Amino acid sequence: MTALSVFLDVPPAQKLEGSLLKIYKQDDSSKKMFLAYKVCMTQEGQPWVSFVVHKIRLQLAQDPSLNYEYLPVMGMKSFIQASLRLLFGKHSQVIVENRAGGVHTVGDSGAFQLGAQFLKTWRQDSQIVYVISSQIEHHGFIFQDMGFTVFEFSFWDPEQLCMDSNMLFSVVKQAPYGCIFVIGNIDHCKMTQYQWTKLMATMKRKRIFLFFDIPYQGLATGDLEEDTKFLQYFVSEGFEFFCSQSLSKSFGIYDEGVGILAVVTRNNQLLLCVLSQLMNFALALWLNPPTSGARIITSILCNPALHEAWKLSLREVAEHLLLIKEKVKEKLRLLGTPGSWDHITNQNGTHGYLGLNYQQIEYLVKKKHIYIPKNGRINFTCINACNIDYITQSINEAICFTKSSGKKKTLQKVDIS
Repeated sequence: MTALSVFLDVPPAQKLEGSLLKIYKQDDSSKKMFLAYKVCMTQEGQPWVSFVVHKIRLQLAQDPSLNYEYLPVMGMKSFIQASLRLLFGKHSQVIVENRAGGVHTVGDSGAFQLGAQFLKTWRQDSQIVYVISSQIEHHGFIFQDMGFTVFEFSFWDPEQLCMDSNMLFSVVKQAPYGCIFVIGNIDHCKMTQYQWTKLMATMKRKRIFLFFDIPYQGLATGDLEEDTKFLQYFVSEGFEFFCSQSLSKSFGIYDEGVGILAVVTRNNQLLLCVLSQLMNFALALWLNPPTSGARIITSILCNPALHEAWKLSLREVAEHLLLIKEKVKEKLRLLGTPGSWDHITNQNGTHGYLGLNYQQIEYLVKKKHIYIPKNGRINFTCINACNIDYITQSINEAICFTKSSGKKKTLQKVDIS
């Protein structure tokens, strides 16, 4: 008699992502192209890797002095220190006053899982999380799985085709006292000093705990300091917060999953207490973080010449990205494509919204074999000299030959009663 499986009642999980890529791979059209890769792409259509990374990989592979013992639970100390200096600036008051620390994590997901576990345990009176970004993030699932009540909002206004900072003000104003705000890509929202001051005053009055996400420092504007400038506003106002700093994209070592959970507190004594608790959670989650990617990044950040070479490679990517966006906008203008396309060049970073509606996106996928997400947010580094004409002509065709059905709004879960 065959015993029943203990897994008999386990259904298949709902697929969260990847179906678009699967359909793309099954497409046998010679014209097919995929514009939704997560990684930064080169002009040749390959994942971008900073040229200094190749150099360091070879050096480390031939270094006989390296040992391959397990790292401490907190991770590689030199990597954490270098990452914090990169995030805040070596002369930042939180660095000088020794009230910023970090834990070496397994990518950004590890940082959010670690931070969420801490908040679940030590902020039991605050179990409401608002996830706010330029897109719907996976962070919400992490908090949701831990029992938090999660609401998601996007900075992107699909009607006005711009990042709307007023949305952030509105959510903060109506959010309950003591809740948690997970904020990503806030650098996309261009706000004045007065607006920042007003926003922080409301957050401070409501004792909102902030959890920032820095997924690709240096690739948003090409300037490392500019991409994290907003953090200095919160530091100067005495905020305590968490920050996920993922460095995989900034160096082009996507398969390494390298990052830290940065912590800012009022003083060093509080910092040591928080880090000690985080260490216990990390011990249960992964015991020891991976070494390879952290060694590469530390070698670059701690060598002035390599650091400058890496910064130059970031600026080159950012400048090429601006050029691609300008070309896309200009080609659409020359084709006489209806509408304004300024929103393409107004968006920072590798990814941005095309501003197409659902019907137009479906046309591109089914008729032109151009695979983009339903929200129309593409990776602009996937566009190059070989495919830009076909892409822009297809966008023009999709708009001209489909009926307008209004812009499809991004998912928002609103319950602020």
